[in-house]
Order: sequence, then structure tokens, then C-alpha cells
Amino acid sequence: MSKLHIPKPFSAGIFLTYKCTGECRHCMYACSPKWRSDWIDLKGAEEIIEFLSRSFTEYYPKDFSQVGVNVGLHFTGGEPFLNFDLLLSLVEVANNYDVPSIFVETNCFWCINDSVVEEKLLKLRRAGLDGILISANPFVVEHVPFERIERAVRISRRIFGRNTMIYQENFYNQLKSINLSGTLPFESYLSIMREKDPIGLYFGLSYPSMLLMGRLPFRLGHLYERFPAKMFFSGSCLEELTRNWHVHIDNYYNYVTGYCAGITLGDARKLEILCQDGIDLDEYPVVGRLVASDGIKRLFTYASEEYGYRERGDGYISKCHLCLDIRRHIVEHDSGLRELKPKEFYEHL
Repeated sequence: MSKLHIPKPFSAGIFLTYKCTGECRHCMYACSPKWRSDWIDLKGAEEIIEFLSRSFTEYYPKDFSQVGVNVGLHFTGGEPFLNFDLLLSLVEVANNYDVPSIFVETNCFWCINDSVVEEKLLKLRRAGLDGILISANPFVVEHVPFERIERAVRISRRIFGRNTMIYQENFYNQLKSINLSGTLPFESYLSIMREKDPIGLYFGLSYPSMLLMGRLPFRLGHLYERFPAKMFFSGSCLEELTRNWHVHIDNYYNYVTGYCAGITLGDARKLEILCQDGIDLDEYPVVGRLVASDGIKRLFTYASEEYGYRERGDGYISKCHLCLDIRRHIVEHDSGLRELKPKEFYEHL
């Protein structure tokens, strides 16, 4: 394969920033308060939204407004409510282009009282926002009081109705069942759930929301079984890297597919050309190896021979863990590869 075909996206998320109010241990994108306060430029974002609006017309009926995790366009980060004026402007732009199913993700740090929540959500609703996704899990409540999440759920259901999503409901119900007030360290959550509902704890930590990638393997890897690198050598990432649903465009215009943070397929402002022409894999040595049938093995061999990568003695919990550990090592030795961006992602794991 000399070129990689990139399909037009079916659903997408736009990062306002990687900066966040917390540093969740499971974050796929290594968001943190330590990131620079870089925000996506409104003009550049509009170029992307204009293309997405045309791409989405091939998939959605006119005036489609039902939201879903893998449907339409969402604004995310980082924490988008750190820059409410920019968020509001982006919603207005998306609405002007008749983009279907527009929603925003939030950790609810800003939900300090009912009037603030109602005011902001009504402004977004009037601007064209169709729904909201509220993060609720034992990692968010390490830094966001649970009552703020409950407040956001209650008021969002009144404003957006069924277009209020809680991600994930099982965690939200767990936290309600222990009558949580304020914040809760993750270790305390583990202790409480082991005693109260060990089956529920196991289900929660193995639930699909706990994707074994991003920061999670490095911060929570001790909770999972580990394997030698060769266990994942038959794995290919072709499906992830050519996925056309729930792709992301970050605030530096990196086009990211398959939740594969730290890998860009190109400048999203040129997404129409990328989808028409694909990318030359000779210019993308990491991606070129990953899309092979034994892509993980090829990447491992490449990194070992070119950059002196050595297998971790304690093993890996997933192919994504192995891939990311290799990529982090490569970036430490060669930050010039065009496909491994942004460099800061690897620094904040």
C-alpha cells in the first residue's frame, strides 16, 4: 500500500483546546491544566465546519437534530466551557451551515449554581445547540464536585430533553448510589465499590468507556492484566486509522481518527483534499507501518532498529498501550515526524 485512502467523516468532534480543569487518569487525549491556553481559531474552524456540513449531507436527512455519541458534530477538548464565548460562536457557525446533531461535551466544573447553568445552556440552545454530553465517572469527580454534575443533568434534561447524554450512565448511577457529595479520590472509589458492589466495580472498569489507550495505561495500568509485546504483534490499526465516525480535529488542525491521539493524518483545513487524494505513506513512516496486517510488529521493529526502543519489562495492557509507548519513545528522540503531533500530547501522558 503506497497511499492511504481517507473516507469522508460521518461524525466528528472539534477540540477547542487540550487545556482542561482536571487531569483525568483515563483521558485518551492527555488533557490537563498544564497545557498551554491555545484555542482553535474561529476562521480555521469555520473552514472545517463548512466541509463537514457538506460531508454530513450524504449521511443525514434534512433538519436531523437527534444527538448520539457517534452522531453529528460535537465540540470538546479539553474543557470547552473554559472559553464560553468561543464555544457560543462555534455553535452559531455550525448552525448557520445547517450541521446536524450539534452537541457539546463538558465535565461540569462551571456548574456552580442553577442560574449560571440555565443561562449558559439557554444561550447555547438559542444559538443552535441540539444537545449535551455530561461526563460522569470516578475520574471526573476527583476534581469536580458531584453535585455540579447532578445539577447539569437536571437542568440539561429540562432544556435539551432526550438530547441530554450522560457518559457513562453506569458510573453516574454508582456515584448516586453512594450519596456522593463533593469530590472523591479514585482510591476511595475503588475501596467503596469493592465493598459495596464488587461486580459493579469490575463491570465499570471493564466497560467500553474505559478504553485502554491514552493516559489510562500509564496511570491505571496496574489494574489490568499485562502481556508481552509479541501478544499484540498480529494487530493492525487500518480500521482505526481509516475510521469515518467520531473522528477529531484538534485546535492545531490535526486530523485524528480512531481515538488515536498523537497521530495526525494531516491538516484538517485541507480535509477535502485529504479525502480526495489520501496520504502518501512514504511520508508517514509510523502510519505506513501501522496499517499493515502486522502493523504493531512492524512499528515495534522500526522503533527498535531506528530509535533503540526496548520492550517494557512489565508488559502492556493493550495494543494501543504498546503503540503509544513506542510513539512516545520515538518523539523523545525525533520530534520532527509530521504524523506524531502535537508533541505536547506525549509530554502530558
